[in-house]
Amino acid sequence: MTLRVLVVEDEEPLRLALCDALRAEGFEVLEAEDGDAGLKLALSEGPELVLLDLMLPKRDGFSVLKALRQDRLAAAVIILSARGEEWDRVQGFEYGADDYVVKPFSMKELLLRIRAVVQRSEGRAPGVAQPDGKARVGKALVDFAAYTVEKGRERHGLSRKELELLRFFLARDGKVLSRDVILEEVWGADEFPTTRTIDMHVVKLRRKLEDDPEAPRHIVTVHGVGYRFSKDGGAR
Repeated sequence: MTLRVLVVEDEEPLRLALCDALRAEGFEVLEAEDGDAGLKLALSEGPELVLLDLMLPKRDGFSVLKALRQDRLAAAVIILSARGEEWDRVQGFEYGADDYVVKPFSMKELLLRIRAVVQRSEGRAPGVAQPDGKARVGKALVDFAAYTVEKGRERHGLSRKELELLRFFLARDGKVLSRDVILEEVWGADEFPTTRTIDMHVVKLRRKLEDDPEAPRHIVTVHGVGYRFSKDGGAR
């Protein structure tokens, strides 16, 4: 199957260069020059990958990304931006980006990152299961295909990265996992500047999975190391 890539970039020379390079690699390419057009095209065409600039006319990239994840679009998203500050990177990953590439970048580096992101999204990376099926975590039912968690009468949406982190934990039930290992296996060692966002994703998962997020039983902090996950809630 030919991978479809949507390029959302308002700088025409860069957009055309990206589209030409991607087509030369065998990708099917869609393109948009502003945020509104990019969002509409993503939702109507359902590409497997979105390359998303942040500083866009009509609708900025963060707003586009947030809308895509709220609509539970399963596409992988790589942010391309001249804004390389930590806050921007953290915000991008918080909204559900799979990678963040700072301009200027080499086409070779971008293509390698695209391949890595696609492999993880297809479940061909360590610790990432196929994106379908369901799993029970205590009283919560996780639906990987629907990107949701149901517990009692509550239903919560999950971002792609929350799902990947949860898959990683499920595959290592009962094991103590360092933040560095989680960072390397779930995000990729070269993709993310700090382990702080791991902690933020854990906080979000606890709110959706735990009976009492302040006294968690499923995702337990191991001080000075990382976390231990327990599917049945027996870990202390």
